[in-house]
Amino acid sequence: MIDVLIIGAGPIGIACGLAAKKKGLSSIIIEKGTLVNSLYNYPVSMTFFSTSEKLEINEIPFISNNSKPTKQEALEYYRRVAKSNSLKINLYEEVQSVKKEKHFKVTTSASDYEAKNVVIATGFYDLPNLLNVDGESLPKVKHYYGDPHEYAFMKTIIVGASNSAVDAALEIYRKGGDVAMVVRKEAIGERVKYWVKPDIENRIKEGSISAFFNSEITNIGPKEVKIDTPEGERKLENDFVLALTGYQPNLDFLEKIGISVNHKEHKKPIYNPNTMETNVEGVYLAGVICGGMKTSEWFIENSQIHAEKIMNHIVPKG
Repeated sequence: MIDVLIIGAGPIGIACGLAAKKKGLSSIIIEKGTLVNSLYNYPVSMTFFSTSEKLEINEIPFISNNSKPTKQEALEYYRRVAKSNSLKINLYEEVQSVKKEKHFKVTTSASDYEAKNVVIATGFYDLPNLLNVDGESLPKVKHYYGDPHEYAFMKTIIVGASNSAVDAALEIYRKGGDVAMVVRKEAIGERVKYWVKPDIENRIKEGSISAFFNSEITNIGPKEVKIDTPEGERKLENDFVLALTGYQPNLDFLEKIGISVNHKEHKKPIYNPNTMETNVEGVYLAGVICGGMKTSEWFIENSQIHAEKIMNHIVPKG
């Protein structure tokens, strides 16, 4: 019998494992992908907005060569934290169901577990927000961006104006790609990193990167894309579409467990903010999943406190 079964081996899932160990609780972390799977799938050259000190967990130092740590430095840090603390983590094992009997029976793609408590720390990076237009299923359309080299000398449309969309546009342009941005709003997002925003705005102003504001894609074909703009429909020759329009948590998974979701308020799951326990006794939430569709509410820096709250509530129960 496991005291705490943690679903998700991201930074907050690891923080929960460390907090459980500190309290003398037995725990196991189940992850359907690789360690810190969301971070692993970030763009190759990604740099964090936060400093390394703010990304540290459990007061374990995160040493970076730069003022803003890179993706590779973060992967190294979380590997080292997990290994040095001997956390029990099962990777490439997907949780299929969580059922409450006398205790919790958790069925995965590899095994069955019994646990007294379950912590869900699954983040929000697994389900992209779809465009819902004809042609979105074509192989040329991608909702995740990795390496700009893939798009060198090609015509790429980037949908969105967030940090990820802006980074992709600039990197692909500088690798020799022909880049056009399609943005539903009238300008580049205000939350774009302050040292990047002037760069993208200047590249658009000089015409190095095309931008269609107040516009939307209406159809994606094998060799062209149709765009609805304030000036009417436009057709653009195109090789790739990067739909970087954000992601959402798997709320269906929560509701199947029995966790209530407030569909009127950003689909936020119901939980006690003092203990992080949901309406299902013994099931806790940690990290970004707590914000529902408002994915900007919680992130690594401000949700580490969830781990301590959860374990402080579990320990007295025995």
